[in-house]
Amino acid sequence: MEPVTHFLTGATLSRAGFNRKTALATLTMTLAAEAADLDVLAYFKGSAYGFIQHRGITHTFLGVPFIAAIAVALVWLLDALWRRRHWKHSTQPVPTRRWGLLYLFACIAALSHILLDFTNNYGVRPFYPFLRQWYSWDIVFIVEPLILAALLAALVLPGLFGLVGQEIGARQHGPRGRGAAIAALLFVVALWGVRDYQHRRALAAMDAFEIHGEAARQIAAFPYMINPFHWAGVAETSTAYVSMHVNSLRPEVDPGNRAQSYYKPENTAVIQAARNTDLGRAYVEWARFPLIEAERITAAPDPAELVHFTDVRFLYPDERRRPLEAFMLLDSHLHVESQGFESMK
Repeated sequence: MEPVTHFLTGATLSRAGFNRKTALATLTMTLAAEAADLDVLAYFKGSAYGFIQHRGITHTFLGVPFIAAIAVALVWLLDALWRRRHWKHSTQPVPTRRWGLLYLFACIAALSHILLDFTNNYGVRPFYPFLRQWYSWDIVFIVEPLILAALLAALVLPGLFGLVGQEIGARQHGPRGRGAAIAALLFVVALWGVRDYQHRRALAAMDAFEIHGEAARQIAAFPYMINPFHWAGVAETSTAYVSMHVNSLRPEVDPGNRAQSYYKPENTAVIQAARNTDLGRAYVEWARFPLIEAERITAAPDPAELVHFTDVRFLYPDERRRPLEAFMLLDSHLHVESQGFESMK
């Protein structure tokens, strides 16, 4: 999921009751819920290296204790600086910090990051480096406004109601917002349930649908934003990948007959050389429906081969963009001259 959802999830988890156990729980869980995305720092070494490292060790069960420790260490540092500046001459008692509990809460928040990323179609490798397999639930788009709205409402509305309560003199018992936070988290779980059910219906409809006159070797359905009944289906045949709309409410596959086919190219020496690079191996390992295409570049003084890596699961029907498409430029000896995810133009 995108970062805002992770931050809001950590804050909402804390408001659900953890913030009643120790001071700094909300700050700790908010930071820990997003800390796994520190792997974006790898992109400073280039988009190819960043992709290889993305959702690696920081998004694993093995990495959770270390991610939590980083978050708690940052909170400890911020707290020390704050206390030195604001509490040094204060006569008010300092709220209790229970660092052992904060570390435990940070671990829980870090696990929420893996869970949220598992729900979308990019996937995670939670057992890496022991098992390199990618897992994805494929039920939630990377940006889900309904989840964002529910989490944001759970954090904002109690404060507004608290202002009203102060105006009428109502008493406050502990931190506000526990009920709203629990309700928001239950809403997210319920939404996952609805989307999972509709996802299964979409897959069942596709399973009964013939592609190019033959049964599909592999099928998948990927989510759209907001609408739980609209899916981007992908089916693999012996010769092609086919992208199509799927309506899980009816259910109906390829309404309007607008399916688009991407034919698998021959596995040439050029393509094999590209696959054997670090980027090529990482891309094929991650891709569900890898499409690898090569074209000869003759404009340069020496002939070269431009290879494109695309995962058809991100080629949503009726869209021209090719997100997460990698390129690799090979010289006449099939050595890598340049690679990455930037445009060659």
